[in-house]
This record gives sequence, structure tokens and C-alpha cells, in this order.
Amino acid sequence: MADARAYDEWLRLWSPDAVYWVPCNLDDYDPRQHVSIIYDDYQRLKERCFRLSSEGAWAQEPPSRLCRVMGHVDIAVDDGSRQITAKTKMVLVEVRSGAKNIYGARCEYRLEETEDAFAMLSKKVILVENDEPLGNLTFIL
Repeated sequence: MADARAYDEWLRLWSPDAVYWVPCNLDDYDPRQHVSIIYDDYQRLKERCFRLSSEGAWAQEPPSRLCRVMGHVDIAVDDGSRQITAKTKMVLVEVRSGAKNIYGARCEYRLEETEDAFAMLSKKVILVENDEPLGNLTFIL
């Protein structure tokens, strides 16, 4: 959905208590104490999607064309709650203004069962290159 810029549909997958985190430099630390590439709660996700959907997203003019492939999915069910943890590998290709970027990452999701589906409580994207200089990451990882 994010690759197709279907941001309203993508946001509906998230819990209002959600956290979207892309660590910087280290793969795991307290994001409230250290710099992160992205550390958004649900309200900031809504703002990010609003900007990307509007004509005022200058950093995405023209918009990035994205294609991601997910694989090596590992799912663990927490028997004591209605939550599921999923881990996967991701390769994301971005093309914008004649330049191509390839990002590799490990992704960790926490999902909670709702009445009729699952809602994302958290998404952590651990970029392989999170300790290297990065370009414009205004799109959704």
C-alpha cells in the first residue's frame, strides 16, 4: 500500500497506540535517549502520510517509485495475549529523478488481534546501512 501511495488504507492497518521506528547507528537501543532516523507515534504517522499525499511534499517532487520484496518471514504467537510478533527481511528499490537506491533491512512487527483483523502496534525497520550517510528517506520504509 505504501509503495502505491495508498496512505489512507495503509494507516488503517495501524493501532492508535502504534510506534514506527527506524534506528540510526545501532540496531537496538532506547529511542527516547538516542537519535533515530524515524521514531513516530500514530499521530506523526498520520502527519507523514498527509504531507506525502499533499502537493506540499517538496522532498518527494517528483514522488519516489518504490518496489519492495519481503521474505524469510518468521512468526511467533504470544500465547498469553492476542499479540503476534513477525520478523522479515526486506529489499526496497527506490527510483527518483533518474537515481536508483536499494535499501536492505530486517523488519520487526508487533500485531494485535482485533475483532475482525490485526492491527500493527509497532514496526521496526533495521536498515543494513543505518550507520552510513543516507539520502532523502521521506517515503515510507
